[in-house]
Amino acid sequence: METKYKVAIALVAGVAIGVAAIQGLHAQAKPPAYVVIPILKINDAAAFKAGVADRPMAAEQIKAAGGHYIIRSQKFVAVDGTPPQRLIVIAFDNVEKAKAFLDTPGQKEVNAIRRKTTNSLQFIVEGYAN
Repeated sequence: METKYKVAIALVAGVAIGVAAIQGLHAQAKPPAYVVIPILKINDAAAFKAGVADRPMAAEQIKAAGGHYIIRSQKFVAVDGTPPQRLIVIAFDNVEKAKAFLDTPGQKEVNAIRRKTTNSLQFIVEGYAN
């Protein structure tokens, strides 16, 4: 009878340790990061379209860097205030991957064109780790 209790207690202790370890791993997970680019005003539509909006392979380059589009739109329903003319949100696994993407030569070129052709912002925001 005592052996059964010892086995049961050992089993419960093992499960508790396993649950604690899994919770610890989840707590160490880095939260996702988002590159947010609100285009407030497009000053040179043709140059913006050619150098930024209609870039061939844009989605593939983002995917290769570990990201994907969440929002890439100019369709808004104004609720409170004036929305930007266009909004882009790109998701990455963490801030480091987002920074690495922004540091690629191709993205640096796109950002330079965006800055010349628009009034816009760009920033990285850390998301909520589930």
